[in-house]
Amino acid sequence: MIKEIALSEIHKGLGAKMVPFAGYNMPVSYEGVNIEHETVRNNVGVFDVSHMGEFLVLGPNALELIQKVTSNDASKIVDNQAQYSCFPNTTGGIVDDLIVYRINNEKWLLVVNASNIEKDWNWINSHNSVGAEIINVSEDYSLFAIQGPKAVQAMQSLTSIDLNNIKFYHFQIADFAGVKNIIISATGYTGSGGFEIYCKNNEAEQIWKEIFNAGNNFNIKPIGLAARDTLRLEMGYCLYGNDINDTTSPIEAGLGWITKFTKNFINSDNLLKQKEQGTQRRLVAFELDERGIPRQGYDILNNQGDKIGKVTSGTMSPTLAKGIGMGYIPTNLKSVGTKLYIQIRKKIIPATIVKLPFYKGL
Repeated sequence: MIKEIALSEIHKGLGAKMVPFAGYNMPVSYEGVNIEHETVRNNVGVFDVSHMGEFLVLGPNALELIQKVTSNDASKIVDNQAQYSCFPNTTGGIVDDLIVYRINNEKWLLVVNASNIEKDWNWINSHNSVGAEIINVSEDYSLFAIQGPKAVQAMQSLTSIDLNNIKFYHFQIADFAGVKNIIISATGYTGSGGFEIYCKNNEAEQIWKEIFNAGNNFNIKPIGLAARDTLRLEMGYCLYGNDINDTTSPIEAGLGWITKFTKNFINSDNLLKQKEQGTQRRLVAFELDERGIPRQGYDILNNQGDKIGKVTSGTMSPTLAKGIGMGYIPTNLKSVGTKLYIQIRKKIIPATIVKLPFYKGL
């Protein structure tokens, strides 16, 4: 049974192409991926990402539980700060990646991927030996990502707080679009700045309409999930299910920066060995040297024509106008500048390993 997000009918009325995604009927595009991508890079666009999951972790032992199940060190963040992290599993892989929000020492919000809500919920509860209170509020909340260089300017009239003062990966709980107690978070998946707005489902329609009224003079547009994917890939952000999953370790995936060994967490001993001894493979980013579009699942070859890996994410970059992608290859080949080859149907296209992000604020 496919679930509907709160504003499903509004998206259909806007001409969205709706597709099943992570168990929800979601808007994948409106005008087309390239137009929507450019809107976010140059202007301001709004994603409805209400399919994402939200868990509240409450009580005096909330931090202890979060420290146990996540790889990053949540003790380092203060009230109104967020942190990117992951749930390591016991076999070296990743249950999910997530954002941890510290509202206060006894109230935390975990935002997880839609496709993993049930899996993550079961995982956290199975490791809750400290008596923290966990509430799954995923069905009650909508989430809008207002992204792009003009987001602050376009949205400032909707709130009494100064949006310029919310630093990256920080948030405020404030009035927004005539509604009180809205989480306004300077997080996002696009690399072009902006905010994510968390609201109750019964507030979603009013807030959506006010966002578009306020953004009218800024040529604001709704943006679908297809452009969200091209935008995140230009930044080199991992997508769960593509670039990271139950069999990829955070060290292999280049997520050592969110894997902090200043504390003990699930499987931390094994991951520390990986960090110290190295891994056999690493996630790398590449650009095609000739025309072509690398797609997930395509083979990566070395210069002898041997298969050495597979593309985990790939697209035609709208900003760079070239094929870009990521994939796991043997660690000894991971250096920037190394030549690879991508098997695109019957053609073999040369590619070069590059440093992330692909998009550098051109």
